[in-house]
Amino acid sequence: MLNRFIFITVLFLFFSCGNEKVIQLPEIQNAEITQILDVSPAYIFYDETKQDSVELNRKNLIISTNWLVNVDKRLTLEQALPSIIKLQEKKRNATLHKNEKARNYYTCNDTSIKNLGFIDFTEVVYRLNYSETNSEDIEIDDNSFDINLIINSLEDITINSFIISGETNLNQLNNYLKEKLNVFNLDDKDHGGDFYNVQILFNKNLSFQDYISIKSKLMRLKNERTVINKIEQIF
Repeated sequence: MLNRFIFITVLFLFFSCGNEKVIQLPEIQNAEITQILDVSPAYIFYDETKQDSVELNRKNLIISTNWLVNVDKRLTLEQALPSIIKLQEKKRNATLHKNEKARNYYTCNDTSIKNLGFIDFTEVVYRLNYSETNSEDIEIDDNSFDINLIINSLEDITINSFIISGETNLNQLNNYLKEKLNVFNLDDKDHGGDFYNVQILFNKNLSFQDYISIKSKLMRLKNERTVINKIEQIF
């Protein structure tokens, strides 16, 4: 109820100031998080009148609260991420009134419950390479078996490592990953590790809707020996 009240209030303020703006939230289903208390919102609008089609409104943010970041699903990662990174840095670099327990969430439209759902991105670190990614750009852990997940579109997803490789799409992604991982023995002394480290590389031209669809899908990948790397490469 609280999150509904906040959104209705802020929408009213936009109307009352004569600045009607609409955000088309990315859609997900069966969100793991559906309620957050003690929040303040930020908005990243899709605005065709702007040079980069982006307008950031962060006037209502309070450092000590959980932040709900509302990103228009029509924006590309290249358009949206500079503003998102700016928000992350603002909270991470805060000194006064900082709350170490406060989190950052993307706000989504959960169509399965016809209400809001949220994706936590507090720990995510974005690297804007905007060029061909080299192997030295990938985070390596000596105790892990590293797998690159290269996402060009929902229909063009490549899995790549020095042993495992293949192509799939969003619908088959989790089953395909499980199938590939099941044929490999982590305990192999020559090629194994303590866990699978999945490093994701996103095409900068992906829409924010497609990005959220992939994030939501991978959150359902349940494997105690698989870790999704918090560093996300954008190429």
